[in-house]
Amino acid sequence: MFQATTGPLVSMALLSLDLDEVARRLSLTIEESWDGHGAVRAAFFILDGTDFVVTHHEGDPPGTYVWVRKSGPVDPAARTGILLTALDVGTEVVSFSTWGIGTDLSRIPAAWRRFRHRPADSHQRFWENFRDRTGMYVGRSTYEGVTAYLDGYDQGCGGVVLDGLREWLAATYGVGENLVWMAQVLLIVFPEGRPDSPWSQDQHTRAVEGLLALLEEFFQHLQDPAAAPPRTS
Repeated sequence: MFQATTGPLVSMALLSLDLDEVARRLSLTIEESWDGHGAVRAAFFILDGTDFVVTHHEGDPPGTYVWVRKSGPVDPAARTGILLTALDVGTEVVSFSTWGIGTDLSRIPAAWRRFRHRPADSHQRFWENFRDRTGMYVGRSTYEGVTAYLDGYDQGCGGVVLDGLREWLAATYGVGENLVWMAQVLLIVFPEGRPDSPWSQDQHTRAVEGLLALLEEFFQHLQDPAAAPPRTS
């Protein structure tokens, strides 16, 4: 979630308020996802020009971790003050901070250590998590939403994740190599023709499941190109 949506982030504070209470006070929508440290709930919002992220990992002690997107000089006290004012609370809710109040350097919150030293997930691990928990990444699983997320991830990785997919789909399933891979997949999943818009949820589900199955086959092909001959019929 952090790497795909926000970074780089700066840790600011740990509040004694739980995440649901923070979301209620600010009318935020909490998103659920998963990273290398387990299930995580988060909300993203802007206050007075500052990009905030508030999070809580499953299994962490009660409380809300506060981060801001790093953009220019960071004044932790001022930025946290903006949030506290919006929450209509005082500094008594600050359990730990990077700017003095509540700080005990012998008890740095575990989430801050995780973020600073988090392992870089491999592309394989990302794919396995995305394949098995697609909704945690994109919310409602529409074909456009899933393909946009995957295309963005691929672009962010320099195009190495889906490199060769379009050519493989053309050679394996006989769809036009001149098409983008999103269009090729629809020709394969809907051989009777692309459904008219707007799609039903069943049609989105069919398209997404077909896409994930094709990608799984493509990645297996990359691991062992000789395992399955091209299918063009």
